[in-house]
Amino acid sequence: MAVNAPPTATPVRRGTVRANRPMGEGERLRMLRAAPFALRVVRRKGNLTAIVYRRTLNGRRLDRLARLATIGPTAFASATPLLRAAVQSAGQGAHLDPGPYLPLDAAWGARVACLGFIAAGLRDASRLILTARRLRDADPSEAAWWLGQMASPSGIRAIRALRILLEAVP
Repeated sequence: MAVNAPPTATPVRRGTVRANRPMGEGERLRMLRAAPFALRVVRRKGNLTAIVYRRTLNGRRLDRLARLATIGPTAFASATPLLRAAVQSAGQGAHLDPGPYLPLDAAWGARVACLGFIAAGLRDASRLILTARRLRDADPSEAAWWLGQMASPSGIRAIRALRILLEAVP
């Protein structure tokens, strides 16, 4: 350890991650560039909402994040445990504050995007809590399959079907 190091610094072996320090901006950007999904928390009309993005190619074959779904204020409040688990799985902190994009891995990104599609237009908080709990426990490959169905041009039928299966609607 260096002589002039602050007393809170801990010696770290090469190749290990220091768990007690916040993630640097460069490290966060590297993770975001590699992530297939991203989540951005924004404040709209005084309420927190989230926007889910998926990495796609644009018309010029450049890799970009494209908006996939929006999670409204009621769904955001109801699904906070799901969103925190998704953000923590990517190595981020548990904070869901408005600000920069947060990277999501493929498994959690599909679940969060499914929530965005399902929760659009729904207002019953108790059913949204139940839906978020079921999506949190869902199989990642099944969530990815449902996301593919919902994101297609005829996806409204898949949205209705998954709402019924997850008991998001009566």
